[in-house]
Amino acid sequence: MPNKIVLIGAGSAQFGYGIMGDIFQSKALEGSHITLLDINPTTVQKVAKVGQEFIAAHNLPFTLSATTSREEALQGADFCVISIEVGDRFALWEQDWRIGQQYGIRQVYGENGGPGGLFHSLRIIPPILDICGDVMRICPEAYVFNFSNPMSRICTTVQRKYPDLKLIGMCHEISSLRYHLPPMLGVPFEKLKTRAAGLNHFSVLLEATYLDTGEDAYPDIRAKAPAYFANFPSLSDEVKYFKETGVWPESAEDRANVTATEPWAERGLFKVILEDFGYLPITTDSHFGEYVHWAYEVVDHKGILDFFNFYKSWLAHAEPKIELKLTERIVPIIEGILGDAGYEEAAVNIPNAGFIANLPEWLVVEVPATVDARGIHGVRLGELPKAFAGLLYNQIAVHDMTAEAVLTGSKDAVVQALLVDPIVDKYAAVKDLVDTMLELQSDYLGYLK
Repeated sequence: MPNKIVLIGAGSAQFGYGIMGDIFQSKALEGSHITLLDINPTTVQKVAKVGQEFIAAHNLPFTLSATTSREEALQGADFCVISIEVGDRFALWEQDWRIGQQYGIRQVYGENGGPGGLFHSLRIIPPILDICGDVMRICPEAYVFNFSNPMSRICTTVQRKYPDLKLIGMCHEISSLRYHLPPMLGVPFEKLKTRAAGLNHFSVLLEATYLDTGEDAYPDIRAKAPAYFANFPSLSDEVKYFKETGVWPESAEDRANVTATEPWAERGLFKVILEDFGYLPITTDSHFGEYVHWAYEVVDHKGILDFFNFYKSWLAHAEPKIELKLTERIVPIIEGILGDAGYEEAAVNIPNAGFIANLPEWLVVEVPATVDARGIHGVRLGELPKAFAGLLYNQIAVHDMTAEAVLTGSKDAVVQALLVDPIVDKYAAVKDLVDTMLELQSDYLGYLK
């Protein structure tokens, strides 16, 4: 049965080309219509032209259109995918990160957690709420997948306003397990059963089992991970290798040829969590460290800066293209819903509803889920390990007050969201920080009074 899939924010070639390639390789979605939606008519028509030419060149059974009208795009939609930013992404990100530091707040990255994550949330959640409001009005049965960050604050706030919306937050960080565990343990990933959970960018591997024997793989992970990551190449090592060889070291063979010069690169906090909490984070210092109040002391700041500068440069110079290969996990989920697959998806961001027993039900958490014709159903994991759960507890009030600030437009709630954040260890500068950010980002934060 043909489906209508709407890509929101598709004027970004990186997003538009990538998701189109994912859809085009799917046999289950053949006959579907893809609508590209963006506020920029020039960029969305450019992406559409490339997509239409690709369909024609490969004789693919899909149709494609582009529009700047949300009203038009959402008519009859079955699945919507959101990937948007507002304004100049990196210029605003630098403000989120550096101005908080200027006021003496030691945040390590400024994208999803801490003051930077708050101001990012305050900018991006209102337009996403507008999109979701239109979905509820025009196509309320559609599934909505969100790629935008800060993931857990966006999804928590949206679900608070639209509790009946079929919203699923998606992040690719879980794929790190597929990347690291096979060379670490010497077995194919398909021979492992793993489960991870927590908050987005703040999750750990909870369970790992060898499928052939049923034995617990975690003792081997704890024993082998230190040596593996101590010899794992840093981003700067990889860039150097690429410049020398012209090969980006994605394969195990190429990576083995890279000499690591910075042990535990971008994994200083990662190392502490593994050693002192006993669990393997599924992401690196730049993400995990945004939520931990003592992270500034132990993260690899050089590694974080290397990644930020590389990421900014890469997006500025990358030449994205449509490829008939699967890059994200949205299409398998759609196929699972349409085919009533009943398979377990490794990580989705959905309201807790008891999946993690020692976190509140309204908080959007990152958990495994089963996917079938009735939708996406989180896996009940019981209580998380007490010490790790203790780190997560610190985010409950932060998420609560972020949603409050956005939904009420209250500047007082913004101040309170900072004052309950464990990253904020200064009081005197908080109100001045808020005033500065509201002035600098007035085009996006003018609704706060």
